[in-house]
Amino acid sequence: MIQDPNLLWLSVSPHLKCFDRRLLAQLVKKHPIRMWEYTQTLDEACSIDGVVAALHEYVSDRAALEKRSGNPNYKVHLLGHGISGVVALMYARCYPENIASLTLLSVNAKPAVNWQAHYYALRQLLPCSREIILAQMARMLFGHRPQRFSKALAHLLASDLDSSVSLHSLAHDVAIPTGATNVPLLVCNGEQDAIVQAQRNAPWQRCMKPSDRMWECPKGHHFFHFHHAEVVANIITAHVEHHSENHNDAESAIAASENQNESSHPSLGSTSIIIKITAS
Repeated sequence: MIQDPNLLWLSVSPHLKCFDRRLLAQLVKKHPIRMWEYTQTLDEACSIDGVVAALHEYVSDRAALEKRSGNPNYKVHLLGHGISGVVALMYARCYPENIASLTLLSVNAKPAVNWQAHYYALRQLLPCSREIILAQMARMLFGHRPQRFSKALAHLLASDLDSSVSLHSLAHDVAIPTGATNVPLLVCNGEQDAIVQAQRNAPWQRCMKPSDRMWECPKGHHFFHFHHAEVVANIITAHVEHHSENHNDAESAIAASENQNESSHPSLGSTSIIIKITAS
């Protein structure tokens, strides 16, 4: 019996996961997808290694269950955006034997250089309030939007800074080595993403394998998967199917996906997404 590929979406930013829903709604039309969610509690130390350890516990338990059920697709196709993508990359580096493929959205070749790193750099350089800098970050991440929308975005960013997993603070920066991983890799970035724009594609290309793939979303910003959900889902699906046992013609699907125009945004509706909530 043909088995669906084992897709796992990571979400370690509870206040920003609303921007993932359109993409998940498109992906689930092709294959079932699980979402692993990590919530940082107020009284625990912020440790990216702790998040990776918690993820490994879940992936290992799930793989054992899939093996016992006879599913040959027990390895996971791991996906993540932003800091969630950084967690996915670090996990794939530590446990490549558990990964069928890796998809990173809005992740730098220097993984620690994310929007929070830009925020704290601006806090140190500019004599501005937190609110003003967050408003500037909202414009960097989403482009120019109506004032009401921009204020709501700045509020979400503030909540993410205060209560989500972070690599940085005003007093400390985390460095993560540049480089890819041994597993099949797809890197997706927005053409107009101000966070990864300074790095562009060259650093990734220097460390990618010949079989790895990079795709840039035309006119996309940092959260391009929110505004261009359908075309992004098609690119990801082609990558996943190419590295699954059940697919024979992924390259033509990838080419067709790149030429497809973005259609109207779908509503989330009912999906087969299974949510696994983990807190250390």
